[in-house]
Formats: sequence, structure tokens, C-alpha cells
Amino acid sequence: MKKSTAALSAALVVCGSIIGWSADQSVDLSYRAAADRIIDAALADNGAYDKLAYLCDRIGNRISSSDNFRKAVKWAATEMERDGLVNISTPEVMVPHWIRGKEHAALLAPIQKNLPMLSLGGSVGTPTEGITAPLFVVTSFDELERAGKSKVDGKIVLFNVAYTGYGQTVRYRAEGPSRAARLGARAALVRSVTPVSLQTPHTGALRYTEGIAKIPAAAITIEDALLLARLAASGDTVTVKLDMEARQEAEVAAANVIGEIKGREKPEEIIVIGGHLDSWDVGQGAQDDGSGVVTAMQAVALIHKLGLKPRRTIRVVLWTDEEYGSSGSIAYRKWVGPAIRNHVAAIEMDGGAEKPLGFGVAGEGPLQRVKPIGKLLERIGAGAITIGGGGADIAPLMKDGVPGIAHRSVGTRYFEWHHTQADTIDKIKPEELRLNVAAMAVLAYVIADMPERVDGK
Repeated sequence: MKKSTAALSAALVVCGSIIGWSADQSVDLSYRAAADRIIDAALADNGAYDKLAYLCDRIGNRISSSDNFRKAVKWAATEMERDGLVNISTPEVMVPHWIRGKEHAALLAPIQKNLPMLSLGGSVGTPTEGITAPLFVVTSFDELERAGKSKVDGKIVLFNVAYTGYGQTVRYRAEGPSRAARLGARAALVRSVTPVSLQTPHTGALRYTEGIAKIPAAAITIEDALLLARLAASGDTVTVKLDMEARQEAEVAAANVIGEIKGREKPEEIIVIGGHLDSWDVGQGAQDDGSGVVTAMQAVALIHKLGLKPRRTIRVVLWTDEEYGSSGSIAYRKWVGPAIRNHVAAIEMDGGAEKPLGFGVAGEGPLQRVKPIGKLLERIGAGAITIGGGGADIAPLMKDGVPGIAHRSVGTRYFEWHHTQADTIDKIKPEELRLNVAAMAVLAYVIADMPERVDGK
């Protein structure tokens, strides 16, 4: 059985799919053998975890302007070369240079307590003497607006907003500081954007509004946000002191990392697969997005190792600066130039490496062309191909009509670790990482080899 499967796979490599591609049983006849070979190899392989262990334990967190990030670029390019990829390059990208510095928050009254905190990415710092002020607690933007300047002016505003999903709740981290500043707040605190906290603050980028004063902003834990809210509700004046050295300096040079498997028939047509190499400056950036980086790297490494030669080129792209400004994805789009017309699809993994469910695809036409691949992934529980794909790093490509495909996982605990000191490799289960590699490799290979383009062109 193994010999006949290998022979069929070899025939597919030479000839492409044996019969026409459609959304019926032909997917099993044309790509089942190759997909099973990829899955079997991925489930027996520890390469992705070994890569992730080095990235996390030996390099560590990797904000895009840091020395650690520059080490990660060199490491990734070396690994691509070792894995047999070609056209490896590290095109320069200028990125923001934000420095966290020393930081501390404390509750001074009606009781005294240190408050674990993380400055929000891009925040300004406090004066040297810090900011000491009464706290004003709100649970929504509507409540803030109803309070008005008379109640907010001169205060530190706490957005004590319960987590109802990342997309809904992250607005308070992004917009909250400027909305509070518009009403005269001196600083802003945000309840960490997470459903679960073990006294763990979660950082992330804020977005200052032009024309409104920039005030210091930081995240605190769920536990402390609830404590402060209870104290304020009791009628006591709650006083907090905030000390932050956060500051913005001139841009510095970073880089995207790019490597390829060249297509055998249509090398000019590109399938992009990747994640972002940068992380926040806390933890190890294991789930976000070291797992996406090594999954893409190992998926393509296994395709090459198995001797599978798709029609089109598979290009691994490891983007810089996703966390803070997306300058890496913008720079990649510029680097591509007019060749964007030859980008057939863009696959992004940036949701952690928990058990994969499948993929989301942007656009009804691409969805129908990708959907049959789900049958090949059913054996590992990753066969759900649904509408709706995208991601921060492939968004500039999607604006030019490239179909975006997003990796989907169960996402059970991702936002417990997201942007924290706890985003470390011990949160990654090797067996789940292998499943992600298998799913990504099958998807990328079949899209790169199927007779018609996913975008229908």
C-alpha cells in the first residue's frame, strides 16, 4: 500500500492533477495521496517545535525595533536556507522605535497596593514625578460621554470593560486614551482585553487621535480593575499613582524575511504563506506569532523534503511590525510592485497553534475553489473551509484583489496569553503544532498545484 501511494504521488508531482479539479470526489482521486503523505510526514515531525524552541528560548520576545528582532531575522533566513528554500531575502523595512522603559502603578487610597501593569504600545510616558490623581471608572464609551468634562477633567480614567470578544473589547484599548483625553483626563488605565486573568496584564497598541493631547495609558489586570471599581462604587475617593518612562524615538531599520519553493510550471504565480516574526516586548511571543512563523516555515520545508513540486511558487513571508504599525505588510506590498497580479492567494496564521479547525476564505468564488481541500484535511479535524478570510499582514494584498485565507483554530485559550509575559512556549502543545503544520502544508501545496487559480484568473 505504501509503495502504490508513493507511486501515485510521484505521478502527481510530474503531471499535476490527473483529472480536472472540481468540488466533488475528484479531490480524493487527484490529491489524496499527496495530502496523506504530507500529513503523515507532519505528524511524525518535530521540526516546527524545535524551531519554535530556539526562537522563544534563545532569542525571546521580538519587538520589531529590537536587537532580538534582528537576531530573529538572521535565524529565520538561515533556517530557510538549511531547509532548501531559494530566493531568500531580507528586504529592509523602517519601523517605529517605541521604548517601554521603567513603569509602575500603585493604588494609594483608600488602601495601598501595587498594581501590576503594562504600558500600552505607543503610549507616551508620565512626567518624571509621575501622575497622581483621583480615579474615575467607566464601563463603556457611552458612560464616559455622559459623565462629560466636569467629572473626567484631571482624573485618571479606568475603562473597566468586561470581555465580550476581542473585536468588540479591544476598541477600549485602542481608542480609550484619546477619548478620555478629549474630556481632560490626565491618564488612562484599561482593564486587560482578555476573558481570564491570573493577575496578568495584557499590553497592545493604542491609537492616538490627531489633534487630541496624548496621555499616558496602561493595562491593568482584571482583578485590579474590579477591585478599583468596587472601591470607587463604595463612595471613597480612589487615588492612583502612575510612573511610566515610555517614549517614541526615531524609526530604525528592520526587515521582512522571504524564501520560496519555485513552481515547476508557473513559477511567476505566487502563493504567499506566513505569519509575523515580531512580538511585543514581553513573554516569548510563542503563540503570537512564533507559532504562525514556524508553522509556515515547516510546512514549506516538508513539501520540499518530500520532493513535491507544485505548479506555482510557494513563498514564505515573515512580516515585521504587525503588532505596532503593520509597516512590514505595507512594505511587502510595495516590494511586490506590479507583480501583485501574479499573487494567487495569501495565507496567514496569526491566531495561535491550538487545535486547527480549518480555514476562512475571503470571497465566494475563492471559497468554492478552496472548499474541496477541506476533504483532504478531515482526517485531522481541520476540514472546515468557511467564508471570511484575512489578517493584518495580508490586508494590503487583499486590497489589490488577492484572495485572503485565514487559519482557524479552536482558540480556546489564546486570548488568555495574548500580549502577556505568559505567552511562552510551554503553552504550545507539540501535537497540536504538528496538526497545524499538516493543515497549512496541505492547503498551500494543493492551492499551488491545482489546475486553476484560486482567484479564477
